[in-house]
Amino acid sequence: MKASTLRKIAVAVMCCLVAVAARSVKDQPPAAGDALAAYIAGARSELEPRFRLHYHLMPPVGWMNDPNGFSYYNGQFHMFYQFYPYDSVWGPMHWGHSISSDLVHWEELPTALIPENEMCFSGSAVDDDGVLTLIYTGRETIAQEPFYREGQYLAFSDDGVNFHKYKGNPVLPAAPNGSPDFRDPKVWKHGDYWYLIVGSKTSDERGRVLLYKSKDLKEWEFLTVLGESNGDMGYMWECPDFFELDGKFVLLMSPQGLEAKGDRFKNTYQTGYIIGTFNYTTYEFIQEVDFQEIDYGHDFYATQTLEHEGERYLVAWFSMWEVPHPEADDGWAGALTIVRQLELRDNQIIMRPVEEIVQLREEFLMDGELHSDEETELPRATELIVLGDLSEDIELLLEGVDGGDAVRLRWEARSQHVVVERGGDERRASWRPARGATWRLFLDASSLELFCGEGEAVFSTRAYPLGGWRLTNRSRGPLHVQAFRLGASVPT
Repeated sequence: MKASTLRKIAVAVMCCLVAVAARSVKDQPPAAGDALAAYIAGARSELEPRFRLHYHLMPPVGWMNDPNGFSYYNGQFHMFYQFYPYDSVWGPMHWGHSISSDLVHWEELPTALIPENEMCFSGSAVDDDGVLTLIYTGRETIAQEPFYREGQYLAFSDDGVNFHKYKGNPVLPAAPNGSPDFRDPKVWKHGDYWYLIVGSKTSDERGRVLLYKSKDLKEWEFLTVLGESNGDMGYMWECPDFFELDGKFVLLMSPQGLEAKGDRFKNTYQTGYIIGTFNYTTYEFIQEVDFQEIDYGHDFYATQTLEHEGERYLVAWFSMWEVPHPEADDGWAGALTIVRQLELRDNQIIMRPVEEIVQLREEFLMDGELHSDEETELPRATELIVLGDLSEDIELLLEGVDGGDAVRLRWEARSQHVVVERGGDERRASWRPARGATWRLFLDASSLELFCGEGEAVFSTRAYPLGGWRLTNRSRGPLHVQAFRLGASVPT
């Protein structure tokens, strides 16, 4: 049986499950306003806290996946996300909502979008002359194969908290070729026009990104296929983003269906980017640099970016499809990465933690040598800065004080590769230090983010230690380690 046939069967089964889940939602107390808030408050009190994160956005209860609507409005950064409050597995999608003044400390707001006839899939948000406008994919279940259709919908808010859906939805009801896979719109403004890209696929199942423009966000003109798989770049391009960075244009997306190639593309699905040039007159994006992964860790997908005051920021879903989510047993699942700042250098995106994250440093734990086979215990939320002799192999062991997951971080001097190994499953990347040779490592109660040098190689991996972290130097020589206890910056 062809893979495409198997996928269609899987989609049909999924849609049936979604329909059942949607009916179960209708059996819940009315999922709006105070009723939903009361449900969340009650369910939150029953959560098991062992893996709850300290400074990463996560759902108050239930399930979280893609970040959505990363935007700036009325003096606050807004982060929305795919949210299903009634179980710690994927279900009929809502939009959760949080705000921040500094991209580090986050405040929870009421659920922004609640499914009705349509599930509220991923999308973006813009400030349209004082109106915070959400542009999202509505997915409807239908009776005939493939049992779903996707279109682009609008919702509006005058206060950044309460949203109402546009009565004229959907504003983009279908892909030009009729593909039912037509999702994850990203909108931006250039000159007098709004532009929108959306992920889709060809009739022979090759991923593509479509480009539209509009004067008013409601009437859209199809312009062109901005990018398309040549056959070896997957069957669907999800969560596309398109922006200018340091003089070049970047098409960032999450392709599904890439085959693993050696050390590359080892996750269920990938996230990466193509660098090129773009002309707003011809609407032609000319690729100059082949697809590159943007993060090499085990758990990184569905990025969103935001430009604010000359900086380009990025966040991603800190998880992966079709893998275990141990926190699901505790009443919640999923998180977002810390926010990163982007720079384009030598045809590579450099990612570094947002500068304001140093505000989380509460206590200076150590600043000195950690000798070979020496160990130290660390709080659940810790920042480490590690410096070693890169002419020699380096290995760090991170494990739970009371058990749970263990993660090994290695530097292989001969091949100049960084390796992150979790449970025997390796992710590796070439690293050529540019202006700094340290590792900056962010540990949380169930996560690890490693920034090599100035962010030339980044690994985002979920890990589940019990009782805090234990760090052991497994290298031959000493390592210089700085450690900081980090405070909490998200609701628990």
